[in-house]
Amino acid sequence: MTISGILTIRNALIFDGESPDLVEGSISIRDGRITSIGREVEDSSVVLDAGGRVVIPGLIDAHFHAYALSLTSATNETGPLSYSALAGARRLEAALGRGFTSVRDVAGGDVGLATAIEEGLYPGPRYFFTGPALSQTGGHGDIRAANDGSCFHGGHMCEVVDGVEDLLLAVRHRFRTGATAIKLMTSGGVISPVDPIRVPQYSAAEIRVVTEEASRRGSYATAHAYSPEAITHSVLNGVRCIEHGNLLDAETARLMAEHDVYLVPTLVTYDAMGRRGAEIGLTEVGAAKNQEVLAAGKNAVALARDAGVRIGFGSDLMGELEDEQLAGLRLQCEVLGVYDALRSATSTNAALLRREDLGRIAEGACADLVILDGDPFDEPSVLWDESRNRTVIKAGWIVSPNGLPDGRATMDESICGVHA
Repeated sequence: MTISGILTIRNALIFDGESPDLVEGSISIRDGRITSIGREVEDSSVVLDAGGRVVIPGLIDAHFHAYALSLTSATNETGPLSYSALAGARRLEAALGRGFTSVRDVAGGDVGLATAIEEGLYPGPRYFFTGPALSQTGGHGDIRAANDGSCFHGGHMCEVVDGVEDLLLAVRHRFRTGATAIKLMTSGGVISPVDPIRVPQYSAAEIRVVTEEASRRGSYATAHAYSPEAITHSVLNGVRCIEHGNLLDAETARLMAEHDVYLVPTLVTYDAMGRRGAEIGLTEVGAAKNQEVLAAGKNAVALARDAGVRIGFGSDLMGELEDEQLAGLRLQCEVLGVYDALRSATSTNAALLRREDLGRIAEGACADLVILDGDPFDEPSVLWDESRNRTVIKAGWIVSPNGLPDGRATMDESICGVHA
């Protein structure tokens, strides 16, 4: 749908996604794009007074799972897809309300869900998806325990695919059906039952065929990997991004920087499982694995920063833990500071998505914005404290008007509804 008319945000302090300096001014929006920024902007009959509050680019979560309805893999993989899609739409709507105007789903999603959001059938962030992640037999995406004799080829979030030829076909199928990137499981994981976390998965030839085919399509492959061994194996075979990376060491961080490979840490999922694992049914095996990666996660982010690795932001929350999404900003701020954490969740993630028109407040960029209830550089908690009001704008439309000064909108009420 097209957007008619213009919106002007006045009396704002602007964080543009890149510069550490806040700029006083106004932002003019037409047809979902930012047309001008500064003290003199385009006149508009539709005006929002920010009341001196800080405006940031819409946040981007680069490790989201719409279909992760439970911490139980079998539930996520084998339930009715129609239910997963409807429940996933609710998870996406909640993320948008928190200020995440774009998400990258790196294990699941499909063109139907993406189209429904794009057409406005459901409110949600801009939705970038990989389709089911690729896992070897007995790898992180294989849900079967050692004593499980059942046949499992894949489900809504993961597909078990072995061998160069079958992987090539799987990658081509994903791009045919709208995927924007490819996800590989190249090490063990926390909730998978039979794979040690540190052991690399997939052969070099198998990884290479995926990364080369993705590159030919103008896209890339990202890899779930924890250990230095698995990260090195992935990087040397063409992977462009590492998810998690909790056990990263300094030498491997330098290798990532040399190859310009991104890191998307997901600190909040381990923190949340550590605090709430018992109440949500985390297994003893999963709890032990989680403890190993939780302790190392912040150190890995610091090592990556020191090596010059480009660091994004992701949440990776499953089931009831989805309400911890903003807490991920708190954890990343504790390691990187507010400025670098904000860049991770805006302009750096946009560069990872290869969307220079996202994650920035600049002329020509998409008008995805969040008006915060305070200055995060003075009071960082405004980023994650959900009791504080915030106004979320996607493509120039006000999604959540909760943060308007004095609880009043100074704009035409016709734009206050959700428009995806």
